[in-house]
Amino acid sequence: MKQRQKKQAGTGNSDNIRLPLSLRNKRFFKLLWKQKALILLTLPAVILVIIFKYRPMYGILIAFKDYKPKLGIWNSPWEDNPFANFIRFYRYVNFWPLIWNTIKTGVMTMLFTFPMPIVFALMLNELRGKWFKRGVQTISYIPHFISVVVIVGMLNSFASLDGLFNVIRGWTGLEAINMNFGAEFFLPMYIGSAVWQGMGWGSIIYLSALSNINSTLYDVANIDGANRWHKIKNIAWPAIMPTVTVILILNAGNVLSTDFTKILLMQNDTNRSLIDVIGTFVYRIGIGQGEFEYSTAVNLFVSIVSFIMVYGTNKITQKLNPENSLW
Repeated sequence: MKQRQKKQAGTGNSDNIRLPLSLRNKRFFKLLWKQKALILLTLPAVILVIIFKYRPMYGILIAFKDYKPKLGIWNSPWEDNPFANFIRFYRYVNFWPLIWNTIKTGVMTMLFTFPMPIVFALMLNELRGKWFKRGVQTISYIPHFISVVVIVGMLNSFASLDGLFNVIRGWTGLEAINMNFGAEFFLPMYIGSAVWQGMGWGSIIYLSALSNINSTLYDVANIDGANRWHKIKNIAWPAIMPTVTVILILNAGNVLSTDFTKILLMQNDTNRSLIDVIGTFVYRIGIGQGEFEYSTAVNLFVSIVSFIMVYGTNKITQKLNPENSLW
């Protein structure tokens, strides 16, 4: 017995011994060589990310500079106060309405666009007709590939006085109104179109998670007499819960990153000040007025807030369920 304990103790001590650097490097390169096929497969994607995502990040320097296009990013002089552009944004007369519009639009959009793909995926998973299920899936994916310009054109047509929305209002006895004017119907049209565009496409990742469920679990549930609700609650939902958590954390960082292209196309003289968000403001001052350093500072502010929101959401997830957090 004592000999066995000594042997185990000796084994434990040998595991804690730090290997020489040369041996560790040898093991590391040996592991890389074993995974060479996987590394070669991912290498193009890594190179693209580095070139088109990380390399241009040095451009955020102009947020702290008095940027001159002729001089370029590196040669442009620094501002006397490096945070001058951030202070200017804070002192902008419509700063708080802009922030409120952005948060309201982002939060309301997430409240509807986040759960709908989950519900849709769970419903599709319960369909038994193979061809019918594939047909519904294919049809639901199509709106994702429709141009934003086309989507907004359809909304403008449907919301006009003789459009589809007013035809439906007429059936209920309501008076026809032009829904394109003012901001009263902006959020319902914006959110409704976002759900229609993203519901099918967003359900793909959840359907992938559901397809990995062991069919034996459903067979056992059928033997026990479980109905569809019980199978969704006790089998399907726990299976997609890690995926749901990750998507929720990532979506939390996109609350301030609204689809400014769609909002910009939906703006007119009657609603521009009422539905203006940070994205449209950045486009207007950056592209429209050529104030690149100012627009970069505003975008950097949004990026920092978004990262804080992702980090905070992940921390909350860690406390509730550590297994489902991002890091």
